[in-house]
Amino acid sequence: MIYDEALEKRALRTEVIRADFAIVGGGMSGVCAAITAARQGLKIVLVQDRPVLGGNASSEVRLWILGATSHMGNNNRWAREGGVIDEILVENTYHNPEGNPVILDMILLDKVVKESNITLLLNTAVYEVVNTTGDKIESAKAFCSQNSTEYLISAPLFCDASGDGILGFLSGAAFRMGAESSEEFNEPMAPDLSYGELLGHSLYFYTKDTGKPVNFSAPSFAKNVQKEVPRYKSFNAKEHGCKLWWVEYGGRLDTVHDTEKIKWELWKVIYGVWDYIKNSGNFPEAETYTLEWVGMIPGKRESRRFEGDYILSQSDLIEQKAHKDAVAYGGWSIDLHPADGVFSDRSPCNQWHSKGVFQIPYRCLYSRNIKNLFLAGRIISVSHVAFGATRVMATCGYSAQVVAIAAALCYKYHQLPAGLNNDGYMPALQKQLMRTGQFIPGFHLMDTEDLVQKCDLKASSCLHFRGFDKNGYILKTLGVSAAQMLPVLPGKMPVSKLLVHAFEKTILAVELRSSSHYGSFTPDVLLRTLEISVDPGAHYIDVDFDVEIQKEQYVFICFLANEQLQLAYSFQRITGMLSVFNGTNKAVSNNGKQLAPEGSAVDSFEFWCPQRRRKDITWLYSWIRLFLSE
Repeated sequence: MIYDEALEKRALRTEVIRADFAIVGGGMSGVCAAITAARQGLKIVLVQDRPVLGGNASSEVRLWILGATSHMGNNNRWAREGGVIDEILVENTYHNPEGNPVILDMILLDKVVKESNITLLLNTAVYEVVNTTGDKIESAKAFCSQNSTEYLISAPLFCDASGDGILGFLSGAAFRMGAESSEEFNEPMAPDLSYGELLGHSLYFYTKDTGKPVNFSAPSFAKNVQKEVPRYKSFNAKEHGCKLWWVEYGGRLDTVHDTEKIKWELWKVIYGVWDYIKNSGNFPEAETYTLEWVGMIPGKRESRRFEGDYILSQSDLIEQKAHKDAVAYGGWSIDLHPADGVFSDRSPCNQWHSKGVFQIPYRCLYSRNIKNLFLAGRIISVSHVAFGATRVMATCGYSAQVVAIAAALCYKYHQLPAGLNNDGYMPALQKQLMRTGQFIPGFHLMDTEDLVQKCDLKASSCLHFRGFDKNGYILKTLGVSAAQMLPVLPGKMPVSKLLVHAFEKTILAVELRSSSHYGSFTPDVLLRTLEISVDPGAHYIDVDFDVEIQKEQYVFICFLANEQLQLAYSFQRITGMLSVFNGTNKAVSNNGKQLAPEGSAVDSFEFWCPQRRRKDITWLYSWIRLFLSE
C-alpha cells in the first residue's frame, strides 16, 4: 500500500521522447506516413488520441476507405492508390473478407507495431506546442488519459495528420475554415450562404436480425423524424452503416469546438430513426431487428484547412492542370454537401467529376509559415471546393506517403520541407516516390541507378492476340451502350470481327473514340462512326473504321444501345483489355452522363465504367467477343 502526503504541488509523470519525425494523428494518413517514413530509416513517434488507429475507417466510425476510383463509378478505372494504403486494402481483403471493422483495427495496429522504428502512443492527445523562433516547432506536449502520463515530444520535423489540425493550430500555422467566395480562386462551384460553408459530421448505426421479436422503447431525447427530418421517407429497415452517410449535421456550427453538440444532435436523429423504423408500423420486416451498434464519436468531414505555398482549387481539378512539383493524385468527385445536412430539403450531396485524375503538388503538403511542419490528410492546402475531392481517405493516405519520403530527404539533404521544392530537390523527391511505387500522373521514372534499365530482357513466350477463344460465349442484349477498351499502337486501326445476333432487321451503331486528355480514360473524342445493317439471326460482321491512330493509346470501340441486338461475350480474359459500359451508378451521382450546369466551369461528358464481377453471374462481366484481323 502506498501513502503519500505531498508537501509540495504534485505533477504528472513526464516522459521525454526524441524522434527524427513526429506525426500527430493516427488515422489512415498518419498510419501511412508513419509506416512509410519508418521504412526509410527514420525514428518515428506516432501520437493518436483514440484507442485504435484508422480514424474514420476504424471501428469507432466505420467509414469505407475511398479514393480516386470513386466506387468504380467514374472513368478512373486504374486509379487505385499504391504504396502502404494499397498494402492495407489488400491485407484487409485477404484477412477480413467479411469487412469486420474490429479486424481492420487489428490489421492497422499490427502493421504499425511491426515497424521497429515507430513509437506508438495511443489515447494520447497533443495540447501544447513549444516554438523556438516563432516559425519552427521545437516540441509538443501530449497527455495520455489511460496512464496519467505527460509526454514531451521533440523532433526536427513534425507532421500534422490529426484531422482538425491541432498541431498546426497550436503552432500558429496559417489556416482557413469555411468556404471561400467564388471570386477568390475563380471557382463557380463555391457555395453561397444558403448552401453553407462547411460539410458536417455523420454518425452511423448497425442493425442485426435476432430471429425473434424485439421491442424498442425510444429514449426521451429521440427526435420525431417524421416531423423534423425532411427526407425521413428515405430511411428503411435494410440500410445501415455507410449507406446512411447522409445522416449529417453541423455544417453551420464550429466543427471543431461544437463536435460534442453535433454528436448529441446526431444521436437524437439516430434513435429517432430507429423508433420510426421499429414503431411506426411501416416496416413489419424489422420486427426481429435490434439496434446492434451506434457510433460513439462522429465521423468528421471538414474543419480547418491549412495554407501551404500553393492552394489547390477547382480549376486544378477540372482542367487537370500540370504541376512541376506534382507528387500525388486524386480522382474523387468534387463532393459538396448542404450545411444543414439531414435537416436540409436539398439533395444530400452535389458531386461533379473531372474527366480523369488530377495532380496534387508538393507545395500543398507543408505549412507556408511554420517551417518544419508537414501537412497530411484532409487538412492539406486546398480551397473548400477542391477539398470536396481531396478529403477522402485513400487520397489522404496517398499524399501522406509523400510527406514521409520528403521527410527522409530533408534529413539526407539537410533541408526543411519548403527547401525540397525551392532548392532544386524536387526531381530527387519525385524519383524516390516513383521508386517506392508512387504513381505520379504525367511523370515517368528515369533512374540511371536502376540496373533493370540496363538489362537485356527476354520473354520466354508471348501472346500474339488474334481473337478470343471461339468456344464458350453467351449472348447479351445491348440494352446499355457497351465498349471494348483496346491498347493500340500508331498506325491503321485494326479491323475487328464481331459476333452479333439481331431479333429483327436493325442498325448497329459503332463509334471509335479516344480521350482528349492523354493518360485519362474518358472517351470524349469521336474518331469515326459506322452504321452497320444487321439482318435477323446470328452473324459475324466486320468493323473497319479505316482510321489512322497517331500515338500509342487506348481507344474505345463503342456499341450504342439497341434492344434489338445481342453481343457475344467471352469467358476469356486478356490483360490490358477491358469492357466498359455507359451505365449508371447512383452512389456517385453517375447517371451515365454528367451534364454540367451552365457557368459551373465543369465538363459535361459520359461515364464508361467496368461492371463489378459477381460470382453467380460471371458472364455479365466478361469481354465482348472481338476478333482482330491479322
